[in-house]
Amino acid sequence: MTTHQGFGAAVSDVTTMIDRSVRLTRRNVDTLFVSILLPLLMMALFVYVFGGAINTGTQYINYVVPGILLLTTGYGAANTAMAVADDMTTGMIDRLRSLPIRSFAVLTGHVAASVARNAVSTAIVILAALAMGFRPNAGPVDWLAAIGLLLLYVIAMSWLAAALGVIARSVESASTLSFFMLFLPYLSSAFVRTETMPAFLRPISRHQPITSVIESVRSFLTGTPLGSNGWIALAWCAGLLIFSISLATVLFRRRTTR
Repeated sequence: MTTHQGFGAAVSDVTTMIDRSVRLTRRNVDTLFVSILLPLLMMALFVYVFGGAINTGTQYINYVVPGILLLTTGYGAANTAMAVADDMTTGMIDRLRSLPIRSFAVLTGHVAASVARNAVSTAIVILAALAMGFRPNAGPVDWLAAIGLLLLYVIAMSWLAAALGVIARSVESASTLSFFMLFLPYLSSAFVRTETMPAFLRPISRHQPITSVIESVRSFLTGTPLGSNGWIALAWCAGLLIFSISLATVLFRRRTTR
């Protein structure tokens, strides 16, 4: 087999698995609906219920939307972990192994479907935020920077979720393992300024990776000072992506070669 033929077959395998994962998403509309509805409810809760009591030095909805966007990706990643776990525990992987399909294509399909789901849910959240009063002052370059960083973050989190789905022994345990993806934004600058937190939480909230990503997106969209957050966020996301792909690949090979 030539290199060209090998590359073409690999692309075909990945495309097939992406198509399968997207079709599974369309069949599980309730899961997609919940992953969109929950961030919208959280945004409405913080803006309309808590927003009046939280002082961030700016209009609260402009402050909180970047955090909600990352929270949205967390819900999407959790669904990826559960989808991978379902494949691993229902015998689907064994059936795929009997076919001439490259192993990496299975996880790549789930990750690509996750990115597509997150793109849809993120767009809906942004439109809802605009309707609620979100007023970004970003130009085209700033929007591209924000979208690019969010995309890198989504891909990294989706691969990490895929790794968690591989090691999970059930769909329920995959949901439990991915809980931290939903919890970490609450320990960041997503909803309140870090200096308002108790002293023992400030170092965690300031130096965890999600804070730098949120502050970068906030800077791109609303014009707050970027400082070094952009490079730190980029480094965190790139490092997490490399780690997650490596971890998912190694774990998947171990579980499928037994």
